[in-house]
This record gives sequence, structure tokens and C-alpha cells, in this order.
Amino acid sequence: MSVSIPIQAIELTPGSQISIHNLSWQDFETILTTLGEKRSTRVAYYRGILEIMSPLAIHERPHRIIAYIVTAILEAQGRDWDDFGSTTFKRPEIAGVEPDTCFYIQNASRMQGCTNMDLAFYPPPDLAIESDVTSKTTLDAYTALGVPEVWIYSNQLLIIHILEDGGYVQSPISSIFPNLPVTQLIPQLVQKAIDEGTSKMLRDLKTQLRQT
Repeated sequence: MSVSIPIQAIELTPGSQISIHNLSWQDFETILTTLGEKRSTRVAYYRGILEIMSPLAIHERPHRIIAYIVTAILEAQGRDWDDFGSTTFKRPEIAGVEPDTCFYIQNASRMQGCTNMDLAFYPPPDLAIESDVTSKTTLDAYTALGVPEVWIYSNQLLIIHILEDGGYVQSPISSIFPNLPVTQLIPQLVQKAIDEGTSKMLRDLKTQLRQT
């Protein structure tokens, strides 16, 4: 006997997640509508599997710090960028995902005037950043969407995933910042922000970048 439970009746404690299998794309769209936009949970969908994650507050901080670091470096390099945060990206019938945060960099100019994300008209983000995500469903969704680079920060380590030949491979070098040792730099700066404060870390970083 099957039992139907309204999605809004499911309560996730911070730091937990739930996987739901055998969901159609329409089911996924309905769940997104039911959950609404003002929520703390993140979702990832790939070919019938839906994961709903409720991050711990302590896990929210690193990806915000990393976003500040990324923008500081881009500004120092005089490069255009747009931060699209946790926008929901969809490839209908196949995949949907909400990054912790994401950036358009190489394709920043193509996003001017974008108020309604539709990957039929706009490219996927150039960089997605996730904190403490080890979900295969999430990476499968990013693969289906064609996101060129995904950073996963977990346990004070930064892992870079580069999309090659339809799948992700781990890389010690970022294609976005090929001349910077970001796998070493980012964890150091995140820890400095936690220990000394984000604003001080950023001031010191910007001073260092001006001197290089």
C-alpha cells in the first residue's frame, strides 16, 4: 500500500537531506512551486531522483566567503562578472539544480537584461560553488546542464571539477583562474575570514592583489 505525504509536511532538520525516487519532471515542477522561493532548502533533480537538502547555518558561510573572494579577484583582474546566487537552473525533463552560488564570467555580457532564467536562451553559469555537497545527483544535474566548472568546498578542502567529454574530472587548476593556486588559496582565505573576520580578510586580499 502506498502512502502519499504532502511535500510541505516534510520537515528537514538543518544538515539533513531526503531523496525521493521515481518522480516525473512535472512532479519536480509541482514540488518547486509548492516549496516556493523563500526557503532555506536546496534542491537537485536528475532523471527521476529528487534531493532536498537543508544546510547547516555553519555550512552556508563558506560559500558566501568564497563568493566574496571570487569577486575580489575578478575585480582586481578587471573582468566582468555577474553573481546569480541560488537561481534555479533547469533542463526540462532531465535535470534541475539550485547552486549555493554561481557566477557568469566568460558569459557575463550575455546575461545583460536577464530577468527570467531559461537555458534555451541563456548559457549555464560558468562557475557553480557548493559547500559540503557530495551528492552524485547534484553533479549529474550540473553535467546535464553543461556547467563548465564546479567548486565543492568541504572539510577545509576545495575540489575543482572541470567538465570534459560529458563528465567531470577533478583538476588542481581552475580554468577560470589558471594562474592562481585556488585549491590552496581559497581554504586559507576562508579560514582567515572565520578567524579574523570577512571584511579584514578581503581588505588584506585586495591589498595583496594590487601589489601583484
